[in-house]
Amino acid sequence: MGLIISEEQKLLKESASELLKVKSPLYKLRELRDQNYIPYDKSLWNEMVEMGWTALLIPEKYNGLNFGYLGMGQILEETGKTLCKSPLISSCLLSSSVMSLCDNEALKAKEFPLIMNGKKTMTLALEENSYHKPYDFKTKAKLKGENYIINGSKTFVIDGSTSDEIILVAEIVQGEFGFFLINANQKGIEIKKNILLDSGIYSDISFKEVIVNKEKLLNIKIKGKELLKDLLAIAYSGLASEMLGVILESFNITINYLKERQQFGVPIGSYQALQHRASKMFSEIQLCKSIVIKSLQSIDYADKQRFKYAHLAKAKLGKTIKLVTNEAIQMHGGIGVTDDADIGFYMKRARVLQQLFGDYNFHLDKLAVIKKY
Repeated sequence: MGLIISEEQKLLKESASELLKVKSPLYKLRELRDQNYIPYDKSLWNEMVEMGWTALLIPEKYNGLNFGYLGMGQILEETGKTLCKSPLISSCLLSSSVMSLCDNEALKAKEFPLIMNGKKTMTLALEENSYHKPYDFKTKAKLKGENYIINGSKTFVIDGSTSDEIILVAEIVQGEFGFFLINANQKGIEIKKNILLDSGIYSDISFKEVIVNKEKLLNIKIKGKELLKDLLAIAYSGLASEMLGVILESFNITINYLKERQQFGVPIGSYQALQHRASKMFSEIQLCKSIVIKSLQSIDYADKQRFKYAHLAKAKLGKTIKLVTNEAIQMHGGIGVTDDADIGFYMKRARVLQQLFGDYNFHLDKLAVIKKY
């Protein structure tokens, strides 16, 4: 497989870029934040739905587009460039992927049309620790007659306070776990909204004696561990795509600043020391582009090494996003961290993305295990 995107994927990328530049410039993020942290622009989300973005990862069997993860990656990259807020990651990248991977055909047939039409948003409730530690679940689901009784708590749930449905991961028997589709307003669920550095809303959700019919179990015969392993590869690669967008725009803003800002009568970009640092960033970015494409391609083609590439993408992009945003702030000087400068918003989003679904060290450790170092 060549590390290139198809003509159809290029067109998708271009259409996403055009829409987001017009409808989601950075001042929109300031407006949402200043209006008591509105989660996202619903009119823009409706346009995303109309453009078919919510159907990209849904199989054709359910009238979806089945455009693949490399296609979705092009959109996520563009959202990273404009820091666009939407349920695209929570409802499409994560939740639609869970639905596609599971084997509850009745729920698929019912829920996919609602996701595609934008009538329902979903999120994934996975994390239980202050850091990424998949497969470690204290949330329990005990079968009692026709229902499961769920007790436990989740943290760092993306769009947890705005989603209509929650896909909850809970232990059903020792060493095995299930994915449950639960209405967010169900009795026994308590949602606490948290606002993080990037002005994004993430939630702590507690489940106390929540009753869920066993028909809401998504993985009937498929093992939860197998499903989660595939889902995590998708999450890591998808987030790496958004991180690439943040990196590219941060670099672009910085290069323009180096050309415009003058000291001693010349642009500061004429100084060789800054040119060397910019060259270092440029070379790392080119490598990141290839890694992200390879990771997304490996998922689309069910490559046996997709898990390795997913960890590699999240690790490399995590390291590079820190490098580029740090350098961007340093080259801007003190103004870079003021609210008037756009670059500070990219640094803040970068810090959240670095931690979301595992930081650089987590993924480096996983790579070491895979490579048997």
